[in-house]
Amino acid sequence: MSDIVLACASHSPKTLAENLGKSPAVRDGALPLVVQTNAPSAALAYNAAIDETDAPIIVFAHHDVYLPQGWDDLLRARIAELPEDWAVFGSFGVGLDGQSYGPVWSSSLGSIVGRVPLDPVPVQAFDELLIVLRRDSGVRFDPELRSWHMYGTDIVQTALAAGRGAYAGALPCIHNDKSHLALDGDFDAAYRFMQRKWQDRLPLQTAVTKISRSGLHLWRGHLRNRRAAKILTEMAVETSSPVEQLASRCGWSVLVP
Repeated sequence: MSDIVLACASHSPKTLAENLGKSPAVRDGALPLVVQTNAPSAALAYNAAIDETDAPIIVFAHHDVYLPQGWDDLLRARIAELPEDWAVFGSFGVGLDGQSYGPVWSSSLGSIVGRVPLDPVPVQAFDELLIVLRRDSGVRFDPELRSWHMYGTDIVQTALAAGRGAYAGALPCIHNDKSHLALDGDFDAAYRFMQRKWQDRLPLQTAVTKISRSGLHLWRGHLRNRRAAKILTEMAVETSSPVEQLASRCGWSVLVP
């Protein structure tokens, strides 16, 4: 039995094969991969993966993520550094100070994003690209969040509400994501859900916007994206770029614990 299992919700076999499927740990079988297809929401897909596996550690990754050579060994080293209370760990998170911690490569932004922490950093939210969950924490995704957004923030707050820890750390990976020029209705619905569920903890800073009681920041996010559409388009790197090449250019061809 593997101590770590990788779970993914995918609607595109091609995207999966050209990104996560190319990860050396996946290709060589070091990290067993469980794929959920046609799921109505991220929470339902990921809870199903929890129920269908028995590894102590579950890594939930987007299908457009690539894990460079040595990533699985680096993950084990980072887990060993975590405080005993940890329930969830992420490659990219928003600290309690509002700063972003990584580092990860984002094709949609054409750059490496996130500060590099020397130690695990307590967070208030994750970007959903990659989330590590400790099975014996008992933490699960909320099936009432019927969305593909905000579950990175929700799982952090769920862990904290249960008295467990949520951290980000230096766990580099490639997010070969497409440019996001607009926030859709699904995003708006997830924002409203989080407003209601976590009203006693607001404001919460996510990787995309701030969740506030007034909701003003959601409106600002829509306006900002419209105004920045041209700039965002120019920043983005084509997702057809080989992920191994992107990792090499980041200096991440081989990760060493």
